[in-house]
Order: sequence, then structure tokens, then C-alpha cells
Amino acid sequence: MNHTDQLLPSMASAPHLDALEGQIGLRLAGRLSFAAEALPHDITARLRFSREHAVAQAVAQRRTASVPSSAVAWSGHSGGSASLSGPPSVWLRLASAFPLVVLAAGLVLIQHHHDLQQIAVAAEIDSALLADDLPPTAYGDPGFTEFLRSAETP
Repeated sequence: MNHTDQLLPSMASAPHLDALEGQIGLRLAGRLSFAAEALPHDITARLRFSREHAVAQAVAQRRTASVPSSAVAWSGHSGGSASLSGPPSVWLRLASAFPLVVLAAGLVLIQHHHDLQQIAVAAEIDSALLADDLPPTAYGDPGFTEFLRSAETP
């Protein structure tokens, strides 16, 4: 049994939930309408102006959405900004890909530098082992490691 069935055991059908949602919406709209009648005139005037302004902006946005894709949309009332619409040019695509190429090249160079450092450290260890008085096979001998452990503890 899932979480929804536990919360609403008697309301399992979607049409019943839609009807319930509609009833709640109607009740809420009714209470808001009743409360709006009790508001002072200046507040209702400001609300009406805001509503008309929002509708005008929505209409303007709908008009700019229907402009052809290769046009430049100019919105002089909102700060004088122009926006390009349409497919991006080849130069814009190259400029967009450039940071990715630089990042990939940087990561390759970092990995190459890290590999060179590991090779240098391994070469240093190998040269120290070969220059030592002991043969390299002595380091793999279990008796030699026991000798080193007993020599460390006085």
C-alpha cells in the first residue's frame, strides 16, 4: 500500500479528486470575491491597474513570441535592450566551445605533468636501490625485513 492510499483510502479515483479540487477552488474564489468587496476604493483601483498592466505585458510577450526567428526583438520600454533570436552563428558556436577546449587541454596537461612527476619519483627510488650496498633481492627477503624490525627496536 503506497503513501497516497494511506492518506486517502476512500478517495482512490482521479475524477473524485478532481471534483474535490474544483470544490476547494470555488470556495476559495468565493471567499476572495467576498473579501474583495470589503476593500477600500484606492486598493481596488491599484489592483485593477496592476491587473491591466499584467495583461498588457502578457499580450506584448505573446506578440514578440510570434516574430520571425531571424528578427531582432527590441523592447524600448524595459531599459532599451535588444535580443537576438534565431539559430546561432558559426562564430557564436565556436566561442561557446572554446572554454570547453581550453578546459580539456588543461586537464590533459595536468595529467601529463602528474605522470612525469611519478616517473621522476620512481626513477629516484630505482637509482637509490641500485646505488645501495645491498642487492635489490635483499629487500624482498622476509628474513631481511625481520632483521630491519629487530634493528629498529633497541
